[in-house]
Amino acid sequence: MIQFLLNQELRSEHALDPNLTVLNYLREHVGKSGTKEGCASGDCGACTVVVGELHSDAQGVEQIRYRSLNSCLTFVSSLHGKQLISVEDLKHQGQLHSVQQAMVECHGSQCGFCTPGFVMSLFALQKNSDAPDSAKAHEALAGNLCRCTGYRPILAAAEQACCNKPADQFDSRQAQTIARLKAIAPTQTGELNSGDKRCLVPLTLADLADLYDAYPQARLLAGGTDLALEVTQFHRTLPVMIYVGNIEEMKRIESFDDRLEIGAATPLSDCYAALHQAYPDFGDLLHRFASLQIRNQGTLGGNIGNASPIGDSPPLLIALGAQIVLCKGNTRRTLALEDYFIDYRVTARQDSEFIERIIVPKGHTLFRAYKVSKRLDDDISAVCAAFNLTLDNGVVQAARVAFGGMAATPKRARHCEAVLVGATWNAATVEQACTALAEDFTPLSDFRASKEYRLLSAQNLLRKYFIELQTPHIETRVTAYV
Repeated sequence: MIQFLLNQELRSEHALDPNLTVLNYLREHVGKSGTKEGCASGDCGACTVVVGELHSDAQGVEQIRYRSLNSCLTFVSSLHGKQLISVEDLKHQGQLHSVQQAMVECHGSQCGFCTPGFVMSLFALQKNSDAPDSAKAHEALAGNLCRCTGYRPILAAAEQACCNKPADQFDSRQAQTIARLKAIAPTQTGELNSGDKRCLVPLTLADLADLYDAYPQARLLAGGTDLALEVTQFHRTLPVMIYVGNIEEMKRIESFDDRLEIGAATPLSDCYAALHQAYPDFGDLLHRFASLQIRNQGTLGGNIGNASPIGDSPPLLIALGAQIVLCKGNTRRTLALEDYFIDYRVTARQDSEFIERIIVPKGHTLFRAYKVSKRLDDDISAVCAAFNLTLDNGVVQAARVAFGGMAATPKRARHCEAVLVGATWNAATVEQACTALAEDFTPLSDFRASKEYRLLSAQNLLRKYFIELQTPHIETRVTAYV
């Protein structure tokens, strides 16, 4: 059984289909049709809901953290121990919520189909903001698409909603909600079981290892932003899943003098502060990783584990010399991330083995990262590049150059690196290294970019890296797009 709050209503579920998304649960099982399906792939934001969960701040005070999510990509099992808020829950005692009122007064809605998603993103923004902030408003709304009104009035609504925000029913009920969430906090492995399909929800690493050993055919579910597409887009059935999002040991971020250790189930939005502090380019690129809804849900381990050749984080991690800790039963092994990827969607992971954490070395001051995509926000890379050199008196002592979107796996450019190491860091060396990239990669053409465009972009990004190291005042990193 799993338990969660539907606004303030306690829901206990056991026999639900584990392949059921929160979107369809709301619309088909509880009659809340305000949440809309626009794309079923997490691109449009019409299905946005907000999930509240217990969280201790820096002073150890327990609060509710509200996060916007794409309900079309969220399986119901991930709600275990949390609070689900949909657009119907905002109106209170016959009065619109302040974010709804702002949308009305600022003329932010026209046909209305996308409006519930915008309202929920605004609600999460309001809950997480102390004052109007244009950058945060753009970030909060980048995952919501409007096809008729335009964004100026919606951004005006965001400013109004976050300016002198009034207390609402969620504020007045906060202590009560915290108490209720504590009361339903999971204490043992939860389960959804419809007879032919099941999803298990362990709470510890040891339980996960035991369950995965017992069900090696199970699909591991973290954020689900990639796995859910198999259900929503390809109409496949997932007979057995194991949800890892309630395992606190896999959601820790620990900082040491020489490294970061990030739990594989840590949401990308939680990774931002630590990665940005260590590597500003990494943090900046995370801001261009899909949308805030996806970053609130998708995990760093999931972005590695799905072995996509266009995942944004693997090239950066490979260039930094990152390692992953793989766990199977009571056995752990540490593997260089570059050795994890073998072929397209094929990895070195053994049966019943899972990624426990990612180890990111610190101290690489010449690390830079770039993403080329058709849109600045909420888009998949055509090419993602990461460069990490060690220079001594103008001579390259070590080089790690990695790309995504250029091969069947995220991959180092070994021929390019060989040209660079031992050479003087100058324009002539860079041109030789650019030529060597043609030996490293034979990219494919697809709807994102042609093979010629990809190769030229990769070469130009190396040239860009050289220019930026020569003139560090130029701030054009991770902003490239077609």
